[in-house]
Amino acid sequence: MTTTVGAEPRPRKGYKGLGMEGGVARWYARITSKSRDRFREEARALAAALAHGARILEVAPGPGYLAIELAKLGDYDVVGLDIRRTFVALATENASKEGVAATFQQGDAAALPFEPDSFDLVVCRAAFKNFSAPVLALIEMHRVLKPGGKAIILDLRRDATTNDIAAEVAQSRLSGWDALITRLTFKHMLLKRAHSKESFRRMVTQSPFQSCSFREERIALEVTLDK
Repeated sequence: MTTTVGAEPRPRKGYKGLGMEGGVARWYARITSKSRDRFREEARALAAALAHGARILEVAPGPGYLAIELAKLGDYDVVGLDIRRTFVALATENASKEGVAATFQQGDAAALPFEPDSFDLVVCRAAFKNFSAPVLALIEMHRVLKPGGKAIILDLRRDATTNDIAAEVAQSRLSGWDALITRLTFKHMLLKRAHSKESFRRMVTQSPFQSCSFREERIALEVTLDK
């Protein structure tokens, strides 16, 4: 944080790279909407271990597709928190269109605006690599989880290959410029930010979680942390 005499402190930037606001956020929402089947599958897998009435926090939900699919599956209390104003607005609009009660608000993953022991599940999908203070985010996830709760991070694997990425983009049914831009973004931006298993282990040992488990997919790494 930097301070100027006579001015309010400027808040720390909560994410790496350019912020997804305005047209960039709307473009991202449009291309990820083509993967709604995958969001449904992920929601069903997450909900399988949840009790009725569970409270769920999605950190950095973007357009809200996963949170919305979770809200469709049961009497869950689903909350999404994103640092980007455009995504909060888009997710709120999408939830209203789908007729679900998921709620979204603006905030920083490194300073979650929730009471301790508030959630049964915290999930973060395709965003953790962009956090500027990932260890603080882990500490906050642990703080807001109920005892016995679980945090799940789904993100890009650092060792994903160019062929893996090409196959993933092809499966996403993107075409033309959307496919090209997505491949280039993965290769030249996102892979550089992605974490390996080793870096996750180092970060986790600096948090109250202390340990984690992994599951790998083609380009994805799923990290599970228990409180």
